[in-house]
Amino acid sequence: MLKHAKTDAIDAQTLTRLAATLTPLPWTPPPAIYHEIQQRLAHRDTLVDVRQQVRNQLHALLQLPMVSASVKAQFEALDATVSAQIATLELELGQVLMHDAAWQATAEHLRSIPGIGLLTACWLLVTTLNFSACASATAASAYAGLAPYQQQSGTSLQKKARLRHTGNQRLRTALYMATLSACRLNPAVKQLYDRLRAAGKPMKVARCAAARKLVHIAWAVATKPQRFDPAYSG
Repeated sequence: MLKHAKTDAIDAQTLTRLAATLTPLPWTPPPAIYHEIQQRLAHRDTLVDVRQQVRNQLHALLQLPMVSASVKAQFEALDATVSAQIATLELELGQVLMHDAAWQATAEHLRSIPGIGLLTACWLLVTTLNFSACASATAASAYAGLAPYQQQSGTSLQKKARLRHTGNQRLRTALYMATLSACRLNPAVKQLYDRLRAAGKPMKVARCAAARKLVHIAWAVATKPQRFDPAYSG
C-alpha cells in the first residue's frame, strides 16, 4: 500500500481496508464451558511443570553425601500436594463437561478413539471450539501445525515438504503424545505408523504423520457425529 509511516491512525485505516476486503464473519465469544476447561488445562500444565521441578530438586538432593530428613520430607510433601491438585483438576474436567450436552457428546466420541483420553479430548475441544473453528479435517491438521509445508519454485527451489513451527503448539504436543498409545492400539494409526517406519522414515516423522491421521479421525467422529469404528483401518 506504499505507506511510508506507521501510526495508530494509519494502522486503523489499514485494518479497516483489510476487513472490507476479507469481510470476516462477526466474532462470537466462546461459551462459558470453554473458559472452564481452558483455565483448568492451563493450570494443570503449570502444576505439571512445578511438580517436575520439585522432583528434579529432590533427585539432586538425594545425590548429596548427607541429606536433611526435614528437607527431604518437605519436598515429598510438596510433590504429593501438587499431584493431588493435578488429580483434582482432571476430575473436575470430566465434571465440567457434563454441564454442556454438545461438548460432552463430542468428548465421548473423541474418547472412543484408541489413543485419545480425557486430556487430549479437552485440548481438541478447547482449541477448535468444539470443531466449529475448523471447516475440514485438513484445516484442523493445519491449525495443529501438522500439515507439511512445501517450498517449490520452478527448478531452482525444490525442498522436501516439512513441518514448520506454526499452528497451535499445545494442541500439537497433545496429539503427538497421544500417538504413543495410538500407534499401538489404534488400527488406522498403527497401520500408517508401521508402514512409514518400514519405509525407513525417522520415528519423529512417522509420529507426526500418525498425529495428523489422528486429527483427521477426530474431526470425522466429532462432526458426523459418531463413535469410532474399531473395524476402521483406512
